Amino acid sequence: MRRADRLFRIIQILRRARRPVTALAIADEVETSLRTIYRDMAQLMADRVPIRGEAGTGYILEGGFDMPPLMLTPDEIEAAMLGAQWVRDRGDPQLARAAADLVAKIGAVIPEHLRPILIEPALAAFSLRAKTADTIDMARVRAAIRTQGKLSLLYCDEHGQETRRTVWPIAVSYWESVRIIVAWCELRRAFRHFRTDRVLAAEFLDVRYPTTRSRLRAAWMKELKETRDERQRRMDASQGAETLVE
Repeated sequence: MRRADRLFRIIQILRRARRPVTALAIADEVETSLRTIYRDMAQLMADRVPIRGEAGTGYILEGGFDMPPLMLTPDEIEAAMLGAQWVRDRGDPQLARAAADLVAKIGAVIPEHLRPILIEPALAAFSLRAKTADTIDMARVRAAIRTQGKLSLLYCDEHGQETRRTVWPIAVSYWESVRIIVAWCELRRAFRHFRTDRVLAAEFLDVRYPTTRSRLRAAWMKELKETRDERQRRMDASQGAETLVE
């Protein structure tokens, strides 16, 4: 790998990281030695790239630094294309238009020799299952998530039971053929998941929920992990018991 390409890769690694990245982790990803990474870091800092940190503790790229949009690799373009295809076919109309706009913007800035990746991508996203129709305005749901706004839902569960819920939406989970609103439910005092095709009516309240979405999301992710771990423990225990029976 040319040194210029390696330096760019290092910046990309730091730009996507949320925590300091050790020189060893960088060396493993770019497949080079620690000594080379230390030299590259010294060069980047000498070139006034705003990298903070040092050997042994990790490095982080400070805010305000950006790279020109032309610096896209074939793999990055294919990743963006695969995601855009999936969103175009599975998302709501506004997201589908955004996916098409994304492809157009990429096509406007990439070099000519990379353009065939857009025209004839090597990867394809498709599904044999038909997408269910949303019965709630998903563009407004996403806006409510960004602004931490409450929703009032008239919801019908899988048994046909209707309930009125005031919820704090934190995410939309996209599955193969359905979309699910992840929210804290005031009625149940717990996290609940609402299929977007089972919402009978929705009111977008002009009220913000009292805690941050990031804190709620972290609590939800922790709960999911604990549930998965407990399920795995039960499966392991069940399989262990089976091995004792001949």
